[in-house]
Amino acid sequence: MQTVQQHILQDQRKFPGASGEFSWLLSGITLATKMIQAKVRRAGLTDILGAQGDINVQGEVQQKLDVYSNEVLLHCLSLRESIGILASEENERPLTVHYDSPNARYAVIFDPLDGSSNIDVNVSVGTTFSIVRRPADVELSDVGNWVLQPGNRQIAAGYVVYGSSTILVYTIGSGVHGFTLDPAVGAFVLSHENIRMPEQGKYYSVNEAYRDDFPPEYNTYLDRLRSGELGHRYASRYIGSMVADFHRTLLKGGVFLYPPTQANPTGKLRLLYEANPIAFIAENAGGAATDGSRRILDIHPETIHQRTPLVVGSRVEMTEFRKCVNQDEVAG
Repeated sequence: MQTVQQHILQDQRKFPGASGEFSWLLSGITLATKMIQAKVRRAGLTDILGAQGDINVQGEVQQKLDVYSNEVLLHCLSLRESIGILASEENERPLTVHYDSPNARYAVIFDPLDGSSNIDVNVSVGTTFSIVRRPADVELSDVGNWVLQPGNRQIAAGYVVYGSSTILVYTIGSGVHGFTLDPAVGAFVLSHENIRMPEQGKYYSVNEAYRDDFPPEYNTYLDRLRSGELGHRYASRYIGSMVADFHRTLLKGGVFLYPPTQANPTGKLRLLYEANPIAFIAENAGGAATDGSRRILDIHPETIHQRTPLVVGSRVEMTEFRKCVNQDEVAG
């Protein structure tokens, strides 16, 4: 039995000049997510369900569990001296914690609770996180350039799914590994070693209620999946929690789509907090991710709450999506 801490200690040796600071940093994430899952498990028994009443920077009503999850992650991570910047989807601006310390080398960017509106109806929710290193040519106080880095500069990313079991999936850019929380010992234990996304899956995942507002190439693509042009007819699976939908796609193959619409022409998912970590994991598991025209990991963010469309999935499905996009461009 190998715990996530033991695995991280092995992985960090791949970093030049690695020390225990990276495992100490990630232990803050695992501690916080264990505290969050404890609240999720007791959601129907404690006063944690429902809306907090406040509106966050995204214009969304904050759920009580959103607020708790954000506070827990900020607290646990702010104790790590190696972290200089904490950027949360729930906060308007990044929080500077130890940026004036020479030991502060990392920024942690996270969505504390993806899909939180589903908690009231007992549907899986999750946490996503991304870790970037302070560029060598950036001053400690230059918060903007410290955080606004393209996804290809992530040194680690991951997510936690709070479902029938609690699973942590993470990568440092050399393989993707999954760990299931064993409640008997209170530790994340290696359960999915070296995850590889299947070359092709059986499912697509998208909110088809908005299909009339999708760009034409997306509807062409969905028609091909449904008609069997890729060798079989695809079935639809959509949970409404991005982390849970992607977790199924990662393990079973297929494709997850969050297209632009007329109401949200630049997409709705956050580039830094959601798309980047998911894309980093997908590519390291053999998949791909795009905003419809560009590789997600090549997009240079302009603002910390920048939104983006997202299409992420297995090699066969992503190759077919690119064909649909290219054909539409030629036809146009």
